Amino acid sequence: MADSKYITLVSSNGFEFVVLREAALVSPTIKGMLRGGFREAQTGVCEFPEISAHVLEKVVDYFHYWYRNRDKENVPDMEIPVEMCLELLMAAHFLNLESMPTSKA
Repeated sequence: MADSKYITLVSSNGFEFVVLREAALVSPTIKGMLRGGFREAQTGVCEFPEISAHVLEKVVDYFHYWYRNRDKENVPDMEIPVEMCLELLMAAHFLNLESMPTSKA
């Protein structure tokens, strides 16, 4: 599975999201899971028992949004429902997404 173009992310309630591997690797946590002798590296499946489906779906949306716009300048902010902000912040922290550069320097 290490050479597969896609990986599967599984939420706490069992929902599966198939994601372009290159887009998901924006997360240092996922990148680490898919390296070495970890089970995730062998299967291409990353389980997140601490992230619910509605939050993981928005995270997957972000991965694809980031991937589509990674080489563009002046990209508008992604719309995030206010009621999801806390949960998304916690998921972003777990996935180490807060350390990402927000603009090109």
